[in-house]
Amino acid sequence: MNHLLAGAIAMASLTIALFFVRFWRASGDRFFLYFALSFAIEGLHRVYAALRDGGGEDSPLHYLIRLLAYGLILWAILEKNLPRKKPDA
Repeated sequence: MNHLLAGAIAMASLTIALFFVRFWRASGDRFFLYFALSFAIEGLHRVYAALRDGGGEDSPLHYLIRLLAYGLILWAILEKNLPRKKPDA
């Protein structure tokens, strides 16, 4: 049952990543690219964890991969909301 749920979460994460890639290509906004990378990392991590570890997610590697994925989301939000430098015209 755990493998079934891990597969469903991985499929959903990778599908969401594809949607964000589509939005990034249409707008060119890096915000969507960072979200796409984050969801792709999360989806691939779920596949790796299901195939490699058999559900045991106690190692620091799992936490570091998730920290990277969530850090990308935080960076995207911060970069979008930080004031931009205006070029001198």
